[in-house]
Amino acid sequence: MKKALFIYNPNAGKELLKPKLSDILDIIVKAGYEVVVYPTQSYKDAYRKVVSFTEKYDRVICSGGDGTLDEVVTGMMERTEKVPIGYIPTGTTNDFANSLHIPKDLLQAADTAVSGAEFGCDIGKFNDDVFVYIAAFGLFTDVSYQTKQEMKNILGHLAYLLEGMTRLFDIPSYKIKVSHDGEEFEDEFIFGMVTNSRSVGGFRNMIGKNVIFDDGEFEVTLIKTPKNPIALQEIIASLLISQIDTKYMYSFRTKEIHFESVEEIPWTLDGEFGGEHDEVNIYNCQRGLTIVVPAKSVKDLSLEGRKKKEK
Repeated sequence: MKKALFIYNPNAGKELLKPKLSDILDIIVKAGYEVVVYPTQSYKDAYRKVVSFTEKYDRVICSGGDGTLDEVVTGMMERTEKVPIGYIPTGTTNDFANSLHIPKDLLQAADTAVSGAEFGCDIGKFNDDVFVYIAAFGLFTDVSYQTKQEMKNILGHLAYLLEGMTRLFDIPSYKIKVSHDGEEFEDEFIFGMVTNSRSVGGFRNMIGKNVIFDDGEFEVTLIKTPKNPIALQEIIASLLISQIDTKYMYSFRTKEIHFESVEEIPWTLDGEFGGEHDEVNIYNCQRGLTIVVPAKSVKDLSLEGRKKKEK
């Protein structure tokens, strides 16, 4: 019999998992797995569990928000033998799950986690750390980890927006030197993100619709410091309609990028605090991790699928 480790965050989202837990375990068992269940006890517990297990598992299935997934992936990237990851999203935004077409319905997501297709997905290296789909600094990026879980549960996306709006009139600006692909430039920025996702903060296609998840490249968006409130409004409007306004932002794809600043800048990795850094190296580990997705979605997500579609 195959063996699965099921790690779940009992406090994620609106505690949606609890009433469905028995049915989810039934789905996993019916798929031919013996299940070991582990509810996380504290912050970073999922990471510790994945790094330290010694049993042989055929699949690690995790349930929680983007932070829980980030912990499991970070732990898996440190293991010599990597195990395919199934994901049942129960968080507030679930950006990465939405991008990979993992069902919102928990029982359908559980079925995908055990019977879907194994997909080799790009993963980001951030100095000595790891991120799944976004590394970001600046405007609003601290909202997700500073907003209390109860607030997220009650208000959903609105919690992020309300919390962020209170700081619109006191926007920090950072002078940063950026290097990638033999090119170097320096500018003042209020926001930057390095992503492998079609959804950010619940907004779909904010960084373009043609994101491929195994092409070895990240999408980079860097927003220059606006000179007045009208410019800031134009920036936000262009992001929401997925248009890059080169007056205010840089946008490009790259495998590797380097950031250097005089002061230490706080970063967020997959919605969790990623530390303060004056130097950051980000590198794309192409197909660094195997994640289970709906079989019909692989063509849409992959470089191979895109090539076939273009033919």
